Parts: sequence; C-alpha cells; structure tokens
Amino acid sequence: MINFQYSGFDQSGAKVSGDISADSIDSARQMLRQQGVLVKTLQPLQLESSGFSFGKAKVSLSDLEFLTTELSVLLDAGLKIDKGIELLNRTNKKPGLATLLDKISKSLRGGKQLSQALQLADDKLFDSLYVNLVSIGEATGKLPDVFRSLAADLAFKRDLQQKVTQALTYPMVILFVCLSSIVFIFNYVVPNLETMFQGKTDLPVYTQLLLSSSAWMRQYQWYLLGAIIGGVFLLKHALQKPEFQHSFQKWQLNLPVLKQAVVLVERIRFNSGLAMMLNAGVSVDQALMLSCGNIKNSLVRRELEIAINKIKRGDALSGALRQTLLYPDFFASLLAVGEESGELTRIFREIAERSQREFSSWVTRMTSLLEPLLIVVMGGIVGGVVVIMMLSITGTTDVGI
Repeated sequence: MINFQYSGFDQSGAKVSGDISADSIDSARQMLRQQGVLVKTLQPLQLESSGFSFGKAKVSLSDLEFLTTELSVLLDAGLKIDKGIELLNRTNKKPGLATLLDKISKSLRGGKQLSQALQLADDKLFDSLYVNLVSIGEATGKLPDVFRSLAADLAFKRDLQQKVTQALTYPMVILFVCLSSIVFIFNYVVPNLETMFQGKTDLPVYTQLLLSSSAWMRQYQWYLLGAIIGGVFLLKHALQKPEFQHSFQKWQLNLPVLKQAVVLVERIRFNSGLAMMLNAGVSVDQALMLSCGNIKNSLVRRELEIAINKIKRGDALSGALRQTLLYPDFFASLLAVGEESGELTRIFREIAERSQREFSSWVTRMTSLLEPLLIVVMGGIVGGVVVIMMLSITGTTDVGI
C-alpha cells in the first residue's frame, strides 16, 4: 500500500484535502471518485526529512510524549480516537511517527481496539504498562485521563533525558579533544622528533617508553579502534542474553553509586504505574501485578513478586513491601498511613514524585562530578605526554652540549 496526498472538491463544491492509502495512483483516484471527491491533485505522500537518514526512522521519546499529549487533548475535545489518529497523521511530517500513526490507523480501521493497535504497531515503544493502561481506559471510559497521566510521566522522562544529554555534552567534547590530541601527538609530533634520538644508545626510560608507545600506536591504532567497536557490539549482543543480563543487573546492585540510581528508577516506574492504575479504577492486586511487570531489573522484580504473593495471602501491604529494596522505612511508613486512610493512590504518587526529585538531584551531582574528574584525567594524560616530550628534548640537548 502507498500513501497518496490529494486535494480537490466534494459534491457541494467545498475544497477538501487529505491522505489515502491505495495500491496504485489509479486505485487511489477510483477510491476518491467513489467517495464523491473531484480530484485536483494526487501524488505520493512525501515525508520531510533533514540531512541523511540511515536505517529505519525511529520514534523518539519526545515524539511519544507529543503523541500521548495530543491524543489526550483530542479526546477531551470529543473527537473519536480513529479520527484523532487520522488527524495527527495528516498534520505530522516526521517519518518515524508518520509510519507509526499509519500502522495504528490501519489497525483501527481493521476493527482492532486502540490498545491492540498500539501493541501491533510497536510492542517495544509501547510497553506493557502503557498498553494495559490504555486498555483499562477503554473499558472504563477514562481514556483522556489515562493519556493525560501517561503524558505527564513521559514529559518527566523526556526532561530528564534532555538534562542528562546537556550535562554530558561538555565532558564528551573534552574527552574527544583530549583523545584527538593524543592521537595527533603520537602520529605526527613524536615521529618528527625521532630524528633527534637516532644514534643515541643511552636514552632515558621515559623517552624509550614515549617512542615505543608512538610506534605501537601508528602500527596498531586501526586494530585498536576495530577492537573497541567490536567490543561495544559484543556487549550489546551479550546484554540481550538472559544469563549475562542477570549478571550485569546483579553487578549494578553491588556498586553503591549505580545501586542508588537503579533503585530510584525502578521505584519511579513501580509507583507511578501503581498510581496511574489505581486512578484508572484497577484493583490493588491487579495493579501490583501489572506494575511489577514494568520493572526492568530481574532481582528487584523477584523481590516484588515475593512481596505481592505475601500480600495476596493476607499480609499488610506496607509490611510486605518494606522487605524490598524499593521501600525503605520512610516510604513504608507512608504506605502504612495510606492503608489506614484509604489514600493509597495519593501515597504512591507522592513516593513517585519524591523519587523523581531525588533522581534529578542524583543526575545533577553525578554530572557535576564527572566534568572536573574527566578534565583532570584527560589533562593529566595529555600533560604527562607533553612533559615527557619536553624532558626528552631537554635531555638530548644537554647531551649534545
């Protein structure tokens, strides 16, 4: 099927325009004629793109947040979901998002529910929590509220992602400049100095080390680059295997700094999911199970599964969750208050918001520490090479005198 963009006039003489999918331009013209449209222009839909594009166009987190926000607005305005998707598809020009909207629209026209259409369109983009919440929103008639909650959650993730990217930009530039300087020194500067040391038999150790390092770099640098790229691909492939993934997740929890970040992220996922589920009218037992499925770390998820089984057997919610990494004493006390007052939804939302603020502070601290640390390390490496060069030149000059 090919997407065509058309313009023309309807039976009343009013101007109309839009998109239509057909096997060929003749088929599209015939379909429009059957709809009573007098075609003025009809051409394949051209999606705008900037620069060169390699591979499949992807939908970013910002695109997903935009889509979710717009759907909540359109549904609040009384527009049906299929019409809303078609409207967004006509006005959007991003290739990845346009392809996604087209898949969703086709599924809806084929009689699928929105939750089913989302999962069929891209099961990696729309996780189980997103799909389940949409399904519950369809069943309870609270779809606009569900999309509004999901949009707020995605907005936080987008803002945090941008904050991390901006904070890491400057250190990455420093790293690139320092590595480029080292490569330039070993490939061009040191080789030009080798003539000064020819014929010298009693060179200092640091001079010999500098010359041998430069020679090794010139001979094996492309192999080194290939090994680094290959290592990255191997690591990415290994992380897809359950055994390696489990070991990697266990290693994360054994490092104090990383452990704090992992626990905070999983706490945000679990509690924000619970708050949205309970707000949509899901029972506590079902909400706990669905939110537990949203946890990425297998060790944390296993702890929660044990706690949920205890709750099903009649244990108190706060007491069972207190035994997991996600709920230290303070948060467990908040849950106990929520159980007594019947305000669990508000408590879960409060825990998620506190954890979001704490995670934002953690990111700020880590990026603030990373920048000077990287400057010191890279400056020390480049400065050390320069000092060794100067000592070698000075030593050679002294010997010559």
